[in-house]
Amino acid sequence: MTFNSLKEGIKPGSAGQNPESSGYAEPSSADQSAVAGLTQKKAEERLEKYGINRLPEPPMPGSVQIFARQFLSPFIYILVIAAIVSFILGQNPSGIFIIVVLILNAIIGTVQEYSAQRSAAALRNMVKGVTHVIRDSIARTIDVEEIVPGDLLLLSSGDKVPADVLLINCHNLAVDESMLTGESLAVSKNPWAKVAEDAPLSERVNQCFAGSIITHGRAQAIVTATATHTEIGRIARHVTKERVSEPPLMIRIRAFTYQVAGGIFIAIFMLTIMMLLKGSYTTEAIILMTIGLAVSVIPEGLPAALTVALAIGMRRMAKNNVIIRKLIAVESLGSCTFICSDKTGTLTVNELTIRQVVLPDNKVFQVTGEGIAPGGEICGNTEQQHLQQLCIAGVLANESHLSYAGGEWVSDGDIVDVAFLVLAKKLGMSITQLRQQQTQLELIPYEPEKAYSGSVNLDGDRAWLYAKGSPEKMLGMCSQMETLSGPVDIDRALIEEQFESLAKQGYRIIALAKREVIEKSHRRLEQMSFLGMVAMIDPVRKEAFDAITRCQDGGIEVAMITGDHPATAKSIAIELGLCEQDAPVVTGSMIHLANAKGQKFADDLIRPVRVFARIEPQQKEQIVDSFMRQEHFVAVTGDGVNDAPAMRQANTGIAMGKRGTDVAKETADLIITDDNFASIVSGIEQGRVVYNNIRKVIALLVATGFSALWLFFLSVIAGLPMPMIAVQLLWLNLVANGLQDVALAFEPKEGNELSFKPRKPSEPIFERLIIEHILISGTVMGGLAFVNYYLALEAGQPVEQARNLTLMLMVLFGNIHALNSRSETLSLFSLSFFANPFLMLAVPIAQLVHIAAMYMPGISDVLAIQPISVAQWGQLLLIASSLFVVEELHKWWRRRHLRASP
Repeated sequence: MTFNSLKEGIKPGSAGQNPESSGYAEPSSADQSAVAGLTQKKAEERLEKYGINRLPEPPMPGSVQIFARQFLSPFIYILVIAAIVSFILGQNPSGIFIIVVLILNAIIGTVQEYSAQRSAAALRNMVKGVTHVIRDSIARTIDVEEIVPGDLLLLSSGDKVPADVLLINCHNLAVDESMLTGESLAVSKNPWAKVAEDAPLSERVNQCFAGSIITHGRAQAIVTATATHTEIGRIARHVTKERVSEPPLMIRIRAFTYQVAGGIFIAIFMLTIMMLLKGSYTTEAIILMTIGLAVSVIPEGLPAALTVALAIGMRRMAKNNVIIRKLIAVESLGSCTFICSDKTGTLTVNELTIRQVVLPDNKVFQVTGEGIAPGGEICGNTEQQHLQQLCIAGVLANESHLSYAGGEWVSDGDIVDVAFLVLAKKLGMSITQLRQQQTQLELIPYEPEKAYSGSVNLDGDRAWLYAKGSPEKMLGMCSQMETLSGPVDIDRALIEEQFESLAKQGYRIIALAKREVIEKSHRRLEQMSFLGMVAMIDPVRKEAFDAITRCQDGGIEVAMITGDHPATAKSIAIELGLCEQDAPVVTGSMIHLANAKGQKFADDLIRPVRVFARIEPQQKEQIVDSFMRQEHFVAVTGDGVNDAPAMRQANTGIAMGKRGTDVAKETADLIITDDNFASIVSGIEQGRVVYNNIRKVIALLVATGFSALWLFFLSVIAGLPMPMIAVQLLWLNLVANGLQDVALAFEPKEGNELSFKPRKPSEPIFERLIIEHILISGTVMGGLAFVNYYLALEAGQPVEQARNLTLMLMVLFGNIHALNSRSETLSLFSLSFFANPFLMLAVPIAQLVHIAAMYMPGISDVLAIQPISVAQWGQLLLIASSLFVVEELHKWWRRRHLRASP
């Protein structure tokens, strides 16, 4: 076919929408580009006018902006105020120490966040490559970014369509548009079809859209839209807007931050009132006491520990094929209570597979295996001649290819044709040998209006016509059917009953027929013999069922949202265990009608359903929003552009890495590199581990702060001097305990993370278990520290030495508390000692660092500490050991309570 031969076939205006509807004033289908393509000069002018053919990239903040963001926290504001007041009062060492800590925290947070964003940038794989165009009447290969409206493209099998185009001619063209529409089957195109201007994408058979794949045939097409003016670009513009939803951890941390900040101000106010009522404290002493109190209660080590916990989780998830694009999203999976999953390419392999072969005499063969790999078998007597004849017809009335290369099976062509080649392989046939044995005389290509394809082949001195297509078409061509006893008159009622039974199960059905031909009648598809039917389906991923089961066992609900047929969607959902046989399926048209009645009607329709079919991208976003209104933390998985709006709307967006489109990856918070739904479950488990570790760190820090708070209040009530100065409290929180806080974030999984239901979205970080832990541990530490401080002063020791002993006791309390914080419910004796070697090193190092500080001039002067005897250290260790006994008893009680709970 030459380019000039297309001229007669072009009918201005008959190919559907005018390109102006895409936002461009030019060109039309009758443009000169339909004859000779654009001139190079015209193409350059349009490139200057419309810009390069590239989707927008979201701007990334610079290192300075990231660094500045680290200071946006109520905790930081309080510490800055404390530093300023320290300088005003002449407490320069305390002020300097606070400022250094703030800068170190900001540097750690900046490095981690900047590193995560650089990794995300490396994942970007925008639509790039080359394409073939006609310019100045010459075929050229250019970069896709140089395509402009009006260019004449030459498309062929295997090409990725680089822009929205209007077809002017094609031959046997089929296009995979699943990334836009969710339809797993390739769409046959017809450039001369009359299409309504408001037709949905799946019905615009005279157009191809950017990002779709040519699976079969070839075509010439005029570019109508590039970059953001394409259908994929419109969605890209939508999903790059500011995100409305927030990750669960951010919601909880923000609430926690304001709770602690509010508690600090209340405590400072109460302490100030108490000191004023006592009348024995100077104004400077009151100010220094309030600064010390603020410093003691604020979990200064939380930002660093939080960042480390997320970074560790990010690395662990990467080992499970989960790439994190945004650091804060590490924990999001663990918090999700609902997963909305796309079907095509996510729960299914996006490769049609023949599941059943049904012969006219009601003989049924089950077929195992999935996808293009010929693994699996045909169950039953495969020597039966009629089964072999059906497979021969499927192989010869076929334009596709299947081969083994590079250690894997690869295919080229329409997925329906490929499925027949795989079936023949499972039967043990040699495709190459069969095609050599029966030479093809003529091919009858598949066309949508015909709904069949065929081939005339010469076998020795006899010629055969093989055909395959829709059962309705094949029945109309057949007068006989093949049975064990030979050809008999066709039983149409029987075959229609077989067809209806398979259709109800959601199968795509193809019928096959043959007849011997003579030279003058070989193109007449009539008086044929019906060979049987095959039932095809896009099979579920073998790991998907177990993964969904694990999600459900962990209290996470899963729903399927697809653009596919309701019967097909429900069949897949039943196989995956998502719904029962009598469960309803909600379609896009049903949601549209419910929306007309109001949001409540739509929510009532959506709430109980777990299978959604024939859903458009905007409706998928609405479904996610509805589940979020029901107080779910929603994660959305998908690989297509049609999934991107919903991923943006959700608390967590998960894109498939292999088949995922660029827009889907850009929108997602996480990317599954192996397209394995089971990897999501591993990500959920690791997300829960991350959150549990963050809880442990928070409980450790707040309990330590509460113990200091309790120590201060008891000291004020007793009329004693401040038990520790501000710089000592800061040292305790950030140095002595800081190493242990960070090391606790390395704690591995306990093994029962998926045995519990997800946390309720309304559940704050400060829930009952943490509050119990803080009150019990903090009361014991603060109370015993006060007793030790009081007795030291009563024994006549200087206040500086009493503070020195109190600080050492608090450091020892922190060592034991860190070890026992490894689990909220399990005994320390039940945990592997070396499972977290970082903590096992951090505990003795923290103790040794404090002891070394006692002997180092300069540091000991700033901290106002001095060495103590071994006997004194032993006595303090004995006192601190009581905390271990108390916490073990609390865990034992909690375990009994959990076992007794229904």
